[in-house]
Amino acid sequence: MRELLVETLSKENHPPEVDQKGNVIANRGTADSSGTHLVLNTHIDTVPPHVSYRRDGDTVRGRGACDAKGPLAAMLDAFCSVEVGDGRLTLAITSDEETSQFGGAYVGDTLTADGYIVGEPTGLDVCPAARGNFGGQVTVFGESAHASDPTEGINPLRVVGTLIEALEQYDKHCGPGKHDVLGSPTLAPTRIGGGGPLNRTPADCTVSFDRRTVPPETIAEFIDSLESYLRGRLPDIYRFEVEAAYPDSPNPEAFATDLDAELVQALADVSGGKTRPFGAATEASYFADDAPVVVFGPGALADEDGPVAHADREYVSRSAVKEAAEMIQGTVEWMI
Repeated sequence: MRELLVETLSKENHPPEVDQKGNVIANRGTADSSGTHLVLNTHIDTVPPHVSYRRDGDTVRGRGACDAKGPLAAMLDAFCSVEVGDGRLTLAITSDEETSQFGGAYVGDTLTADGYIVGEPTGLDVCPAARGNFGGQVTVFGESAHASDPTEGINPLRVVGTLIEALEQYDKHCGPGKHDVLGSPTLAPTRIGGGGPLNRTPADCTVSFDRRTVPPETIAEFIDSLESYLRGRLPDIYRFEVEAAYPDSPNPEAFATDLDAELVQALADVSGGKTRPFGAATEASYFADDAPVVVFGPGALADEDGPVAHADREYVSRSAVKEAAEMIQGTVEWMI
């Protein structure tokens, strides 16, 4: 996919570079421009399994059709067609949004701009906010013993019920409360692991969880707060650790762009779509500390029949892709 993207941009006389993280970066306008600098960002990777391409009239079906090949096609068209004027436009396409997100974090660290449009399936709605996403785990430690005499050890499985109940009650006692735009955070236990031979009690067990944050809570603050909270909920006999499930990967923080920001207003006026939060985690958070960010694109995470993105019925309409391209182009020309 990256090779096709590079080839297409080169044929359009906008030869890109591929940075050290595998991101495809192309620019229009000059780096020393005094005008507005906007960035169009989305990703080229998809989730497994592969679902074959099928076109049915206006509808394109297949893995990644809406997440995020539809937004990518719209952004590529807008990037190549727009009148840049005295501003600057960057196309920044990342390679690992669905997995490690090193690409998006790297773009956020190395690029600065006046605004970012992030391509995701929003149904052409304007989404200036999204909850953060953190995968973590609580490991409880005990002492292994032979199952014929379990009293000789400390069985961490005995406290799993208490731990799960504590996780489900966390926001009632310690959470940041309901955000005006994003609503309430969530903390959901999602996996339990531990144990070995059936004739021994385990030395440790792990409960993994998914955390969706809302401002002003940061992921680092949440980890510290959860650890302190659990000290008061779990018996002292058990030692435990709260850790990131994927410690080597970045985690997208929650963000909420000011609804009065020019980028939000421009895209809302051009598209006519409603303004609402985006329903999933996104790389947009890596850019939110630099400038206003809006998530926008054709397709939907789900429709009336169930999940669409990441599902075996994933689809996008070609007409929606064309509309998105025109709306993005109109917004860019409004801004720069």
